[in-house]
Amino acid sequence: MTVQPHPNSTQWRKSSYSNGSGGNCVEVGVDAPGGVLPVRDTKAGPRGQVLTFPAPQWRHFVAAVRSGSFER
Repeated sequence: MTVQPHPNSTQWRKSSYSNGSGGNCVEVGVDAPGGVLPVRDTKAGPRGQVLTFPAPQWRHFVAAVRSGSFER
């Protein structure tokens, strides 16, 4: 069973890849239970949809972004 973190009890960190003008902001929950990482789009507000990813897969995705795997 996967424990889904509650968005209101989760501490959020803004992605360093988000722009500074208030748009395109992605936040990642920190210290979420159950080995998952919640991710949300801040344009939807704190009650917007939260996606959860298994921690190992999220780390793999972040490593691929940092290495430039998605650049054209």
